[in-house]
Amino acid sequence: MDGTLTVTALTYDAMIRQAAERLREAGIDEARPNAMMLMLHAFGDTRAALIAAGASPVPKGVEEKFLSAVERRVKREPLQHILGTTHFYGLEFHSDPRALIPRIDSEVVAETALSLIHRERAEVIADLGTGTGCLLGAILWNRPLAVGTGVEADPAAASLARENFDVLGLERRARVFEGHWLDWTGWGGADLIISNPPYIASAEIESLAPEVRDHDPHAALDGGADGLSAYREIIRLAGEQMKTGAWLVLEIGHDQRAAVLALLAAAGFADMGHKADLGGNDRCVWGRAKGSVR
Repeated sequence: MDGTLTVTALTYDAMIRQAAERLREAGIDEARPNAMMLMLHAFGDTRAALIAAGASPVPKGVEEKFLSAVERRVKREPLQHILGTTHFYGLEFHSDPRALIPRIDSEVVAETALSLIHRERAEVIADLGTGTGCLLGAILWNRPLAVGTGVEADPAAASLARENFDVLGLERRARVFEGHWLDWTGWGGADLIISNPPYIASAEIESLAPEVRDHDPHAALDGGADGLSAYREIIRLAGEQMKTGAWLVLEIGHDQRAAVLALLAAAGFADMGHKADLGGNDRCVWGRAKGSVR
């Protein structure tokens, strides 16, 4: 192909097929599912309706919207930014360049947090570096008595989190503290603190996929020289200020389990554990402040 998307028959099936080939040539994994999602976005109806319309001519407006979306994806703009939403833990979140894209690997972090708090109590939750608000949103959605705060230093990301909490109907139970966790004063009141902090070593950022390197906020990726800068800060503050028996749950990179557990132990946390994501990679660690029973 000559690098442009040409269509010999203006049917849905033909356009999806040729778009998938175009995406494949651009080095995009799961090219066919990407093409299908982009067509669903342009089509504006269900997958079943799109399949039924497969041999039908594509209206001009749908064609233009689809081809524009394909060209954006070819340039390695994330699918989630083109669609404007992504699914996380069974919920739909607005997703755009203001914050890190929610990823399925992080669902194990939300699942772990939910296993540590009670459904029948008005637990107080905090999410440090909340971004889209996906972790806090998933927890509050599944714990209807809980309340929470998303701590977010980036005003743009904070605005996205508020939008997502509003869409989920959580605006009365979820607030956003716009500022750094160093300036947040709620450590001692939380029953559980969760965080997906930046954990990529600075030197490794240039080697990331273009969708991540060029589109996720740099501050949400860069974890310092060894990727552990944010963990040292969070765990120190948590060890000093969290109340006895409260939980700290952290997402980690695949090779950081031992280092982060050692930081937790040095800060006095007990009842520590770890869990892998669906791909088998270490993804989550946790500990209880001062090790006392609640």
